Amino acid sequence: MNFLYPNILWLMAIIPLIVLYYIFVARRKASLTVSTIGGRRAPRPFRYWLRPLPIVLRMVAVALFIVALARPVNITEEHETTTDGIDIVMAMDISGSMLARDFTPDRLTSAKHLAAEFVANRRGDRIAVVAFAGEAFTQAPLTSDQAVVETMLSRLRSGVVEDGTAIGNGLATAINRLRESGAKSKVVILLTDGVNNRGQISPLMAAEIARDMGIKVYTIGVGTRGRAPYPAVDMFGNKTTVMADVEIDEELLREISSMTGGKYYRAVNDEALREIYAEINELETSKVQVTNYQTYEELFLMWVVLGLLCLGLEFLFDKVVLNRLP
Repeated sequence: MNFLYPNILWLMAIIPLIVLYYIFVARRKASLTVSTIGGRRAPRPFRYWLRPLPIVLRMVAVALFIVALARPVNITEEHETTTDGIDIVMAMDISGSMLARDFTPDRLTSAKHLAAEFVANRRGDRIAVVAFAGEAFTQAPLTSDQAVVETMLSRLRSGVVEDGTAIGNGLATAINRLRESGAKSKVVILLTDGVNNRGQISPLMAAEIARDMGIKVYTIGVGTRGRAPYPAVDMFGNKTTVMADVEIDEELLREISSMTGGKYYRAVNDEALREIYAEINELETSKVQVTNYQTYEELFLMWVVLGLLCLGLEFLFDKVVLNRLP
């Protein structure tokens, strides 16, 4: 409970003064000389012990009226948050080369984990997941449910579609997820570790469509420089690793991002990829507006009623009950 005029409560200080006046002044004026019997004071009647009750009820009534004057209220606070969110599609390469072990434990696992961290920081945004290798498919549609996106990211696996790297198809599928988006800002984050070698759609044609639709594309090339260990199977069927050249079409990825107003990044290890996601998170900020509401529930009427009840009881005891008691 709160008070709109809490300073009025200082009037409570007059109540002890009134009580002292009653004890030391009013009672003495109203005192009577009582005869004694056999040197002893006569027994006091029951009414004597109830005599202070009316003044007590009056002081309680005064206290209740003072509380009512201070305007007691219950204040309920409500917060309304509105976000001018961003629609983001994460297009992730799941080709066989994403199992290279120049990241810990491999490129795909590291990319999924760091992408999930990025998603956890995007409150208020809608996020979709697109996967591509030789073909492209939607792993998760646009949703603001971060738990769903993180779960669908964790379920990405290499080898579920024809192998290869269809960058154009992956970008086109991501654009299609944003085709009916009403968000003011639309973003695609395309992550790959190779060269476009599959698909029916040219990556640059897809980039032109993204540009015309106002979609910004950030591209990330994943892989160390030089050579990297790739999983393989030897002639006896045993799992092993082989060193192979890392080939990323950086010129194409730069052109895609440049055409759409995005930016190209090269991630050579886990920490570099984490920093890239952190930078994109800073560049693409959502506008959040918080409005606070306060609701006041007036309580003074209850205190007034209680005060009047005390005054009624005082009158009853003073004028009726005490006059009838012996």
